[in-house]
Amino acid sequence: MKIVLAPDSFKGSLTAAQVCAAMEEGIRRFLPDAEIISAPMADGGEGTVQSLVDATGGDFVTETVSGPLGEPVEARYGILGDENTAIIEMAAASGLPLVPEHKRNPAKTTTYGTGELINSALEHGCSSMIVGIGGSATTDAGAGMAQALGVRLLDEAGDELARGCNGAGLADLAQIDVSGLDHRVGRTAFRVACDVDNPLYGERGAAYVYGPQKGADAAMVKELDAALRRFAEIVERDLSVDVSRIPGGGAAGGLGAGLVAFCGARLEPGVDIVLEAIGLAEKAAGAELLITGEGAINYQTAFGKAPSGAVRVAKQEVGCSNMVIAGAVDLAANRLHEQGFGPLFSICNTPLSLAEAMEPEMARKLVALAAEEAVRCFCLRD
Repeated sequence: MKIVLAPDSFKGSLTAAQVCAAMEEGIRRFLPDAEIISAPMADGGEGTVQSLVDATGGDFVTETVSGPLGEPVEARYGILGDENTAIIEMAAASGLPLVPEHKRNPAKTTTYGTGELINSALEHGCSSMIVGIGGSATTDAGAGMAQALGVRLLDEAGDELARGCNGAGLADLAQIDVSGLDHRVGRTAFRVACDVDNPLYGERGAAYVYGPQKGADAAMVKELDAALRRFAEIVERDLSVDVSRIPGGGAAGGLGAGLVAFCGARLEPGVDIVLEAIGLAEKAAGAELLITGEGAINYQTAFGKAPSGAVRVAKQEVGCSNMVIAGAVDLAANRLHEQGFGPLFSICNTPLSLAEAMEPEMARKLVALAAEEAVRCFCLRD
């Protein structure tokens, strides 16, 4: 029997690769000779770098870059097993957790460090980039990133804006000079994992929707929104790119729009990028069963989460059965069967506190047991 394991991480407890290892341990207690293929999954958000590096046999690169407030931070990204594709989470360099709560202010934060990570990947010879843009501390529309890649941002007097342009700095933007943009950017394919459709500015834009989460008050939100509008106008005038209405352009404080404007990026659902990067359909060819899962399963799992992508591959591309193992299964999750999800298993088979269930060694044992029970049920289904 060929079984494919394609879970997301159990966040705060086990990485996706560790979940795969635990599942395999349990399955082999019942089916010691099964062909088991591990394909750690992610949905483009937190943990995607780890999962894709694990799934493809890649490597990690750590760099010291500029953090959201300009201070040096250690940031890690991955190079996949093809040695050509970099996977970068912008939050590693420009994420909200890097800013102490009392210093959170999206008018003062920058994506410069994200640009430095992209530059590092270019130096390592990568000509394909996957960029995850969740969890940002910024509202600079990727201006800081652009500066790190050689773009000059000028004010009315023709003077260059300060290194590490931030949300407030965009208000002084009058001209964009891309003559110094790293020539390798134009030869690189950028794919952006983006699961929101917010535009760059306006009531559903980066400032109004996400600014308050990053420390902006009502007055600052208006100022940031006006600065983003100005950015869009100048990008259209100087680069002939209209980023004002791109679905997802407002993601990560407008970094979605900035990656389109400066890097020619495509914004795509994160889970689709992951499925292609790990080649799940190819790995699952000929399988009788695919097992997926994540820390908590609820009805929202059907909308862009890693298990939804894995189930779609099982149903539509491979034609095999699927099962789902999770730390917790919401009562409403039974509606997932309408979306093609197979049986749902919780690892919690006895009363446990959340802390007990999430303790890594306990979680490993529970996942292994749940996987063993799942394949027993599968083999005895007739």
